[in-house]
Amino acid sequence: MDYVIRGVAGQGSIRAFAARTTGLVSEASKIHGLYPVAAAALGRVLTAAGMMAADMKGGNDVLSIVVKGSGPLGSLVCVAKSNGTLKGYVNCPQVDLPLNRHGKLDVGKAVGPVGKLTIIKDLGLKEPYIGQTDLISGEIGEDIANYYWVSEQQPSVVALGVLVNPDLSVRAAGGYIIQPLPDADEGIIAGVERKLEDLPPISALVDQGNPPEKILELLLGEFELKLLGKTPLKFECDCNRERLERVVLGLGKKELQDIIETEGKAELICHYCNTKYDFNREQLETLLKLAL
Repeated sequence: MDYVIRGVAGQGSIRAFAARTTGLVSEASKIHGLYPVAAAALGRVLTAAGMMAADMKGGNDVLSIVVKGSGPLGSLVCVAKSNGTLKGYVNCPQVDLPLNRHGKLDVGKAVGPVGKLTIIKDLGLKEPYIGQTDLISGEIGEDIANYYWVSEQQPSVVALGVLVNPDLSVRAAGGYIIQPLPDADEGIIAGVERKLEDLPPISALVDQGNPPEKILELLLGEFELKLLGKTPLKFECDCNRERLERVVLGLGKKELQDIIETEGKAELICHYCNTKYDFNREQLETLLKLAL
C-alpha cells in the first residue's frame, strides 16, 4: 500500500515526512504510457505532492505542482488532495534519453535546468496561495527544496526517487522531506546530516522493502522520533461527464455551432487519466441551447 507518514524529532524541532508511492506511480505510468525518464520525473513530482498535501490541515485542501522546464518533457502537472488522492500528467510522455554520467535516468536533462516551479495551495479561501521559483537543476527534489527556502524560508532536505525496470514497469518509488525548525539544536542538525550522508538513495531504500516508518527511523530514530499520522495515497482522477460538459459549454455558442456543422460530434480526453468523453450531434445541440 502507498502512504505518507508524518513525524517529528528532536523534541519537536524537526519535522519529517516519508512516503512509498510505487503503486500510484506505476498506475500513472500505465495510464500515460510513460517512458522511463518521464515516469521518473512525473513520479518524483507525484511523490513530492503527496507529502506536501499531507501537511495541509483542511479536509478539502488541494495542492498543485506545475514544473515547466526547458527540457523535452515540457510541463509536468500534479494535483494532490489532503485526503491522499493524486493525479498528474506530463506533456511529452514518450521522451527517451541516454542515461546520465552516473548511469541513472537523466531527469534533470529531461525536465531542463531552466524554467519555473509553481506551487498552488487552495485552502478554501477567496484566493489560492501561489508561490513560484526558478528551477535550479530540473531534478525535482533540489527544486522543491529551493522552493521551500525561497518562498517559505524553510530549510529542507527533499529526496525523491523512482526505479524503472527494463520492461518499463515501475519497480520502486518514494521520498522523504526533513525540515529543521528555527529552534532546532545545531548538534541534532549535524547528526541528521551525517545520517543523510550514510543512507542509500531513497529509491534503493524503498526497493529494499523499507516502509516509510522504517525510513524515518533510519534517519531520525536516535533523535526521539515520534510518528504523528499516516495518510493512504492513490492515483485517482475526479473527472466526470458533467465536468467535461462545462468545458464544452465554455467554448461558446459560435465555436460549438462550428463543431456541430463541420464535425457533427466531439471527443474530449482528460489530461490526467486519458478517459475519453464522446459527444454526438444530439448531445452537442442540447449543450448549444445552454451555451452563452
